[in-house]
Amino acid sequence: MSEVKKIATRASYGNALVELGRQHEDVVVLDADLAAATQTGIFKKEFPERHIDCGIAECNMTGVGAGIATTGKVPFISTFAMFASGRAYEQVRNSIGYPRLNVKIGATHGGISVGEDGATHQCCEDFALMRVIPGMVVASPADDIEAKALVKAAYEHQGPVYMRFGRLAVPVINDNPDYKFELGKGIVLREGKDVAIIANGLCVAAALEAAQKLAADGIDAKVINIHTIKPLDEELVIAAAKETGKVVTVEEHSIIGGLGGAVCECLSENAPVPVKRIGINDVFGESGPAAALLEKYELDGAGIYKQVKAFL
Repeated sequence: MSEVKKIATRASYGNALVELGRQHEDVVVLDADLAAATQTGIFKKEFPERHIDCGIAECNMTGVGAGIATTGKVPFISTFAMFASGRAYEQVRNSIGYPRLNVKIGATHGGISVGEDGATHQCCEDFALMRVIPGMVVASPADDIEAKALVKAAYEHQGPVYMRFGRLAVPVINDNPDYKFELGKGIVLREGKDVAIIANGLCVAAALEAAQKLAADGIDAKVINIHTIKPLDEELVIAAAKETGKVVTVEEHSIIGGLGGAVCECLSENAPVPVKRIGINDVFGESGPAAALLEKYELDGAGIYKQVKAFL
């Protein structure tokens, strides 16, 4: 059996920006002294006149991006998720969200898989912070193919979009001719009748692995990729809850305020069923290899399997 291809979605972001830049002259990319890490350096190399390094000044970069958007251009402001959603929160809220400017936020290095950089850089609060801003679209792609599709869709969407990309190379799972990406629309990756596992980001591949383990135990798990946390595909979530009677959410984010929170809000009002939220359990991360951290916090396939089995 051939090895599964793995690509970090931050690399996908950089490559997608180049493709977008070739097609659209109004694309401008801003970075905060992290072009090598966020992979926007690829865009800078090809379009130096459309790349602005704002230095280690994320709040200022956000304001600059907002100003550029008022000229009719489409700025992609880029930095680590911790800085994009945390350090620059006020500027994102007041300078981008409030006037509903057409700024795209490329937030890389999200979640505990940032690894050795430790808790200060492992942003597990960004979904919650960004989705509470009125009009902000919030998305976390599962793999390379989805990340590239998200960047294109973000450009085509009129209004602010927050995109979270990862540092860790993850399996390419959407490499099929039937794949279709649409903001706000989830994707059923596996049918099942006993439980619905709803995941996003790198947790989608892990959820599929967990579903295979559950199948060996006679448990038929439906797996849904909800790449867009806001707007949430409520129709799909409600249908899955009614079909299976039990729902599990999985995310590389705090169980408070992110995908799990959004799903619970939806189901409590429309189709109350037992829900298990799998994610970061109201704690900070720690320094260590990404794979080891995902295992410790039970966000790998084995950990998800264990938690879903206990829930059922």
